[in-house]
Amino acid sequence: MAPAGAVRWTWDFGIGLDAAESAALTALLSALAGQPTLGRAAAAAGLSYRSAWGLLRRCEQAFGTALVARGRGRGTALSPFGEQLVRLDDEARPALAALHAHWGERLAAALAPQGNTIPGPMRVAASHDLALADWIANGRHIRVDIRWRGSEEALADLARGECDAAGFHLPEAWSRAQAAVWLERWLVPRQYRFLPLMRRRHGLLTAPGNPFGLASLADVARLGLRLVNRQRGSGTRGMIDDLLAANGLRASDIPGYAHEEFTHDAVAAAIASGQADAGIGIEAAAARYDLGFVPLGSDRYCLALRPATLAGHDAAHLLRRLRGNTFRQRLAALAGYAPEPGEPGFVAWDEFGFDAPPA
Repeated sequence: MAPAGAVRWTWDFGIGLDAAESAALTALLSALAGQPTLGRAAAAAGLSYRSAWGLLRRCEQAFGTALVARGRGRGTALSPFGEQLVRLDDEARPALAALHAHWGERLAAALAPQGNTIPGPMRVAASHDLALADWIANGRHIRVDIRWRGSEEALADLARGECDAAGFHLPEAWSRAQAAVWLERWLVPRQYRFLPLMRRRHGLLTAPGNPFGLASLADVARLGLRLVNRQRGSGTRGMIDDLLAANGLRASDIPGYAHEEFTHDAVAAAIASGQADAGIGIEAAAARYDLGFVPLGSDRYCLALRPATLAGHDAAHLLRRLRGNTFRQRLAALAGYAPEPGEPGFVAWDEFGFDAPPA
């Protein structure tokens, strides 16, 4: 995020995009230059898979030419036109930054005597979640700068002080002791505060109607079907590896184990497009793409943050928004979601409930 007093610029592509959409397109194309799949590029650009796909389709129609090239089993790559736009941006940005530096300095000088520093929003590193992504993208007055990371990566960022809060999920079946052992790989739980937000059903995503009659990950291996995996460091990836171990399976027993995506949306899209036969994800992603869904369990999605952060205005503002009707309405609209019992609130680790029944 640019500091207060910085001058920022963006392209006007002349196809009816506003400044935010133009910036998002530039970020997405730049990310695609270094990422093998649209899911990873979308995550790197701070977009949901669905938003990234929709933006590309709309811009391709407006430009009258392809921005990306897609191939079965080959991911998504920039087209020659897309590469040309990225090169143009890469070459122009340093020159324009130098050109605007003087005006940025004058703006900063004008703001400083007035005390008009503009505080940034709360920085959140979080495991990808459909309800949270929709709420932040479409909710009013949501002051959050979110980066989608795996649960483990988010907690590591919090421990290093690289974010104000970390979003992660825990299997609902875990005891306090199991959860503590896992969290202690990154945090000392008693030194943080936690905000339990919601519960989500997860399971096996399949082609519509579950044509292979899958009931477990073992069936995927037995039938030699193609799996779409989640990235290392995500909570879902840990769940997949636990399921493999519980069934006496190795990664090499699962075709497609190396095919990684960064979001539940991207996993569902890979199955819907025929690039994979099955994956592990949340029920809401299956419903969004009209896929088959085989329940395997539930998890609890939470935020962790330092006690000092609670004293700030941003934490209080975030809690007010999460207690509002909009967030609960978004949960109610998504398959497999339920709010945590009671009103959301920050709790110490010893107060974090592990015996409450699913909502």
